[in-house]
Amino acid sequence: MSGFKNFILRGNLVDLAVAVIIGGAFGSVVAAFTAWLTGAVGGSDSMFANAKEGDFAFFLNALISFLILAAVVYFFVVLPYTKAKERFFPSPEPGTPPDITLLTEIRDLIAAQKG
Repeated sequence: MSGFKNFILRGNLVDLAVAVIIGGAFGSVVAAFTAWLTGAVGGSDSMFANAKEGDFAFFLNALISFLILAAVVYFFVVLPYTKAKERFFPSPEPGTPPDITLLTEIRDLIAAQKG
């Protein structure tokens, strides 16, 4: 079970999964939701349904889709993954840097010679 946990929590595998699964599965859902949302806010259905590349409506639809998709990916994939990674693989406590250790030893030697 530990090997499977290590396999799943590797960074490259999760990054690839986020890119492929979320991009493919939620792309059309977000586009449909955005079209519905912009129509409900006050735009007409024909304004966004007939939008072509270069139109402001096309740009606005793509921008809103991107923001929603980015929020979904961050809050439902990246944030839980980061918390799980911190829980299962805690970062080691930072030790004293070697230069500070060396300076401490020098200080102690000088104090021992004087005292």
